[in-house]
Amino acid sequence: MSLFAELKRRNVFRVGIAYGVLSWLLLQITDVVMPILQLPEWVAKFVLFVLLLGLPLVLFFAWAFELTPEGVKREKDVDRSQSIAPQTGKKLDRAIIGILVVAVAILLMDRFAGNDTGPSSNAPATTDTALATELDQSSSTPADTPSGQSVAVLPFAAMSSGPDDEYFADGLTEEILNSLAQMPELLVTARTSAFSFKGQDIAIQEIAQALGVQHVVEGSVRKSGKRLRVTAQLIRAGDGFHLWSETYDSTEADTIAVQEDIAEKIAQALDVVMDENKREAMRRAGLRNVEAFVAYQKGLEMYDRAHGEMNQIEGLKLANRYFEQVLEKVPNFAPAYREHSDLYVHILQDSTNGITLIGVTDDDLAHALEYATRDYRAAVEYAGTPEEKRSAELDLAYVSGNWLGLTGRIDQVLADEGCASGNWLAPVVAVFGYAKASLRRVTQDRQCDPLVSINWFTEIRLLLWSGDAMAAVELGREGSQKAPGSWLNTALTRALIAVGKYAEAEDVINSQLQDEELIGVSRMMLAAAQGDAAQATALLNQLRQANPSDSFFGLMASAWSGDREAANSLASQVDQRSYGAQSLVLTAYWCACGAPWDLFATPNFAAKLEQAGLPWPPASPIIFPLKDW
Repeated sequence: MSLFAELKRRNVFRVGIAYGVLSWLLLQITDVVMPILQLPEWVAKFVLFVLLLGLPLVLFFAWAFELTPEGVKREKDVDRSQSIAPQTGKKLDRAIIGILVVAVAILLMDRFAGNDTGPSSNAPATTDTALATELDQSSSTPADTPSGQSVAVLPFAAMSSGPDDEYFADGLTEEILNSLAQMPELLVTARTSAFSFKGQDIAIQEIAQALGVQHVVEGSVRKSGKRLRVTAQLIRAGDGFHLWSETYDSTEADTIAVQEDIAEKIAQALDVVMDENKREAMRRAGLRNVEAFVAYQKGLEMYDRAHGEMNQIEGLKLANRYFEQVLEKVPNFAPAYREHSDLYVHILQDSTNGITLIGVTDDDLAHALEYATRDYRAAVEYAGTPEEKRSAELDLAYVSGNWLGLTGRIDQVLADEGCASGNWLAPVVAVFGYAKASLRRVTQDRQCDPLVSINWFTEIRLLLWSGDAMAAVELGREGSQKAPGSWLNTALTRALIAVGKYAEAEDVINSQLQDEELIGVSRMMLAAAQGDAAQATALLNQLRQANPSDSFFGLMASAWSGDREAANSLASQVDQRSYGAQSLVLTAYWCACGAPWDLFATPNFAAKLEQAGLPWPPASPIIFPLKDW
């Protein structure tokens, strides 16, 4: 008998087909169950690996053994005249057909569920809205925009001049924006980029192109005593067509109802099928308290000024007074907790690195870690979405120093969609080997908030850490035109150094950087990367004289210049402080030089790495010839 005929007689082919179909069905079930149970992405890969591993074992079993009325026997021990292999084959045929029926049913269910885009019975569109939606669907989407379902909510104009009217208008705008952002069908530009056009007379088409969206919402607010008039319109940027517009005459007491109606009407006009779950998600996203969202706008204004216009600690303390007013009225508002924590993290970071703190009391310093951890716990507890919760959990784990399970948290955050990647994702993924895996996530953040320089900075740095320095250079050049900023230019400088474009890097340092410390550090990095020991040493000595107690830049500069003893000494000092491990991660991230110190110099940090199973040393995105370890 030929091998083919013997394989057929022993039902090896049938067993292989049955196993393949059953494996496919198990993979489909895994794909459905994973998001429900919030399982990490590696689970699907593990299931596939196990199924592939099992295939040769199953085929060998089908060849070597046979099912008989007395049980499973080795094939060579079965009398051919007594074999029931043909009957077993028929049972396998029926099993294969049954599995295929189930598989087809799953495919059909998925197809029809995915195409359920009919109108909502709870929120029928008006004739004008339906017509506008039909026109919108028929229009083409430009290549430079991410989706036809993208929208930016511009700050509503305050048409009255009361002391808080502008903050009121901004708060109403943000409430609408946050409500729309809960809709998974929509890409909604984040507040910072949308508000960058406040008070500017720029054509809608230009704004939409800058933000990469197809639609723009604009409006106005006028208050007179307790009376309130709000106008809002949704505009298709491609041709200026108004898809929806409405004027609301009401009282200040009705503000929340007006905001909710505007957000829902906009979502419907953008063809979002509304149901009670989506309406509830919209309601959970906002503050739903007029005094609270006015205070929140004041806090954000001061928070932004603290990151560039004034003494950081002083500005964050002023911002926190407003955030505390918000939390007094709406104690479950997660974003205010995240912003409130920033003061304490900066106190911890600066004090750990020996930077002089202005306006910080001994009590502030003694309780900074406790307060930062408390805020992040509240951000986790009150997170509006599962994605925001997972992001806040990662931030909490990093800031608190409880790194056990950190890799699993990273996997979860990187698998999420949307724009909630948190404050500390970038240094963690870069230093611990997830840079390439994080690029999709950080690109989404930049698309959600395209005019925020820090988002470009982060993506440039992670491109560099992932080994694609040329792509980092190209993105840095583009970002310096679209969202210029000092930090972005430091990232561009590093990318240029990594690819050996030293003359261009020097030009960026001299013409684009304003902060004297960043200029000095960048020049030090450039000299060290070129192997200029004399220049690197001279600049290092200048840095030490100017900031003798600053271990952050001092540690990095020591590593770049090859001063191993000094680097180990500084790292050891940092390691002994309560926030030392977190500070050392940030130092390694900014150094981009592999391990800036020897691990034996930081036993507390080493213990944390071992406990959490985190890899070390990190990659070295830039080569420094003077550093020989």
